[in-house]
Amino acid sequence: MTAHMADGMIESRTFARGFRDAVAASPDVTAVRTLDGTVRLTYRELQARADAVAGGLARLGVAKGDAIALMLTNRPDFHVADIAATTLGAVPFSIYQTLSAEQIAYVVGDSGARIAIVEAAFLETFLAARADLEALEHLIVLGADAGGDLTFEALEESGRGFDGEAAANDVSEGDLLTLIYTSGTTGPPKGVQLTHANLRAVAGMLNSVVRLPPNGRVISWLPSAHIAERALNYYIPILCRSTITTIPDPRQIAAALPEVRPDFFFAVPRIWEKLKAGLEARLASAPEEQRKGMQSALTIAIEKLRLEQSGAPVPEELAARVAEIDASTFAPLRQMLGFDKLALASVGAAPTPRDVLEFFHAIGVKLAEGWGMSETTALGTLSHPDEIRIGTVGKPAPGLEIKLAEDGEVLIRGANIMQSYRNLPEKTAETIDADGWLATGDVGEIDDDGYLKIVDRKKELIINAAGKNMSPANIESALKGACPLIGQACVIGDRRPYNTALLVLDPDYTQAWAKERGLGDESLAALAADERVRAAVQEGVDAGNARLSRVEQVKKFTLLPTDWLPGGDELTPTMKLKRKPIAEKYADQIEAMYG
Repeated sequence: MTAHMADGMIESRTFARGFRDAVAASPDVTAVRTLDGTVRLTYRELQARADAVAGGLARLGVAKGDAIALMLTNRPDFHVADIAATTLGAVPFSIYQTLSAEQIAYVVGDSGARIAIVEAAFLETFLAARADLEALEHLIVLGADAGGDLTFEALEESGRGFDGEAAANDVSEGDLLTLIYTSGTTGPPKGVQLTHANLRAVAGMLNSVVRLPPNGRVISWLPSAHIAERALNYYIPILCRSTITTIPDPRQIAAALPEVRPDFFFAVPRIWEKLKAGLEARLASAPEEQRKGMQSALTIAIEKLRLEQSGAPVPEELAARVAEIDASTFAPLRQMLGFDKLALASVGAAPTPRDVLEFFHAIGVKLAEGWGMSETTALGTLSHPDEIRIGTVGKPAPGLEIKLAEDGEVLIRGANIMQSYRNLPEKTAETIDADGWLATGDVGEIDDDGYLKIVDRKKELIINAAGKNMSPANIESALKGACPLIGQACVIGDRRPYNTALLVLDPDYTQAWAKERGLGDESLAALAADERVRAAVQEGVDAGNARLSRVEQVKKFTLLPTDWLPGGDELTPTMKLKRKPIAEKYADQIEAMYG
């Protein structure tokens, strides 16, 4: 049974049904569009195209429960293909575009997919993977006339007239909705099996805390293989009848924000760090009077914020001054950034420096750290914008239970927990106990008010030569928060006498910083070798160390002459550190710091 919420989210038993109810509620609202507006599909048009593709897939023998591999950029065609598969009760899943042929073969083989829909740009790599995929029967290519068995356009044309309504009504809550393959930082990726019921649970949890407005705006920019992208930038916006603007290149995100002016925006910490660094770089080149004025405004706003966060009373004079500053200074800044319509701003997937959180709160963007994982359908904790406690990831979402194991590992139980790992019953049993508690692998602390703080991943904690336990993520966050020149940091110290760090410069901020100081338009490698840059980074490391205990402090660092890119040797596609590969690749530099 479906209930249409007049002022918010569609409630339906499955996403297949929910999409069609959204179409019925808002047929002429733009469902998905490209940033330049050259492609724009209303909900009615999206349903017509998805039904046609569903018909084409049905003609190829796709049935309920069949996995379908998708290797597409963020574009309206992704939504057409994904909704088409979901309409049939099939299980569409996305492949990270940076994967090698061997990695593609692994996840597609593990899924058992007989059909793949691949964008032409990735066809060469996928064809190399296909050599090891005997079960793959049909390769459908989008954007090319050759190389696959069928074009996407021909697939869509072949299915016109298909009755998507009947197919969607046959999908059940317990059916699989999608697979999310984990990033595989500690071994082969695992296929997290999520059901329609899992999504219904998290949608209800989110809507009970923050009612997202109907017909709002979101940006689709993270890889669709990422659970946060699927849940927060696709599934839930569809149920809210939002307009989704697709951005195939994440580097466009800063430029896209003012154009879209989203109601909800989720990003990994690196994006928020870069937005802050970009503003600081712009401010650094502003006239002195303007620069001092902004710095004074931030100082006053942060003073008020810290009083509020500590539970202390805010003097009326200070509150009035901040309100005045907000109207004259921060409101125009939010509009310039594209954040003037935000109902919810969220950051997650890795620790966020406190400086970054305080900065955005000061300018009126109530940025909440969230916590969840693929296995929890993206959601574990939530904070109402007026109840954010900086330094924590919030309280358990409504209906969820969270507790700590004896060793501090966070355990979670609720309707959002995955069905299982695909083809891994023993691993599933290790992760979810007989009482339904999922062992997250994160170490946490819970305060007296129920707010959860994540310390670090259990397997990534550093135990130094003296037996002291430390969180590398916490140390890295302190370094980056103290020095905007630092784009990436990887702390080393496990079984070592002291901590060291591999540092990578932030290319945008560093080049602006260098230009301001007359260093010229040099390459990142040249700047990393410049003693003036190194001296500034040393000051930042010293400032970061001042926030850490003596044993946590970084004694030596190496400034690398390169950038670390998502999906490369050092970072996963979602910008998490690949610690083991980093340690192997930079073994010589690491050993030199302990020589």
